[in-house]
Order: sequence, then C-alpha cells, then structure tokens
Amino acid sequence: MESVLNWSVVISLIGVLVALTNIITQVLKKVTWEKLPTNILVVAISMVLTLVVFFAYCQIKAIAVVWYMVAAAVVLGFMVAYAAMFGYDKLMEAIGKAGKQ
Repeated sequence: MESVLNWSVVISLIGVLVALTNIITQVLKKVTWEKLPTNILVVAISMVLTLVVFFAYCQIKAIAVVWYMVAAAVVLGFMVAYAAMFGYDKLMEAIGKAGKQ
C-alpha cells in the first residue's frame, strides 16, 4: 500500500513555498509603499500560500482533512515565513559581501 504522505514532495513544496513567498513579498512591498511591516506581510503571504497548497494537496490525494492536519499546516506556514524572512536576508547579505570583494 502506498503511503499517503510522500516526503520528497513535501520537502520540494516547502522550497517552492519559500521562493514564492519571497517573490510575492517583493512585489507587494512595491505596491503597499512600505505601509505594512515586511515581517507581517511575509507571515500573511506564507500562511495563505501554505494553507492553499495544503488543501489542494489533500483534495488531489483525496485525504480527509482533520483539525490537527490544519494545525500542522499552520505551523508549517510559520516555518515557511521564518525561512523566507531570514533566508532572504542572509542571501542578500552574502551577495553584498561577494560584490564588495
């Protein structure tokens, strides 16, 4: 019997979610004219993206959604937000240091 949860797909989706969160954040920062703090924007975007992908995955795989799965998706949304916030900052810092050498 095939496992319902394919971990390689989940890990790949997390990477895609982080990248999409970064891209959408950069676009929306230009639109909102910096009126909204970036960290709040990142958390909101990552939550929406993570929950949409979670429900889509459950729908495609015909998985019954239970409350603790939604709670796990919310926790995953915070992880995506954390990776998007601090991963992007570290990447820009590394590029800046490489450009100065």
